[in-house]
Amino acid sequence: MGDSLRAGVELKITVRYFAALRDQRGLSHEILETQSLDPEHIYAELGALHGFTLSASQVRFAVNGQYVEPGYALAEGNELVFIPPVAGG
Repeated sequence: MGDSLRAGVELKITVRYFAALRDQRGLSHEILETQSLDPEHIYAELGALHGFTLSASQVRFAVNGQYVEPGYALAEGNELVFIPPVAGG
């Protein structure tokens, strides 16, 4: 995981789930303490734990209301949102 995981560094963030991810997790949000420091690695960590069926490339990430890249450096207290693709018509 390289720079996205540093021993001894732990962040406390709020994670929000939408649509299919909310259904798969069984929660709309949670407080997470993690050593992963970017959205992509947090998604991988939680996906392995909870059996998410979407890959990280299929999910958009937002931090504090702004879309961010998968490698965005998170900070203590951030709100991270996982946004899966949605179908509509």
